Amino acid sequence: MKRTARLSMLLLALAAGAGAQAMTLREFHTLEVKEKKEGKAYASYYLVGVLEGLREASDTARRTGQKPLFCVDGRRLEPSMARSLFQAELKRNAELYEADMPVQLVLSSALQNSFRCAS
Repeated sequence: MKRTARLSMLLLALAAGAGAQAMTLREFHTLEVKEKKEGKAYASYYLVGVLEGLREASDTARRTGQKPLFCVDGRRLEPSMARSLFQAELKRNAELYEADMPVQLVLSSALQNSFRCAS
């Protein structure tokens, strides 16, 4: 009986995780505008999380011998830079991004353009 309960909990957790989706640009902008008092702060926290996730993915790729998404290589990349990188990429390539595209796509492109890998 205990084993069945554990298995059920595991399956429930996996199902919940599988249903999670990335925040779209539309959802991101809605968060900033609708949540009057704290929306902009929540959106900034989200961008920092995305930046840190992308940086970890790039570092992991490098450690495993794969080509990283971007290369910091001693340059300054701090969490506080997430919003400015995001906004600059949206401004620079506004025609490329649609409202239903994920925030991660924009920030990933910003990092790849700002922190290009040599060769």
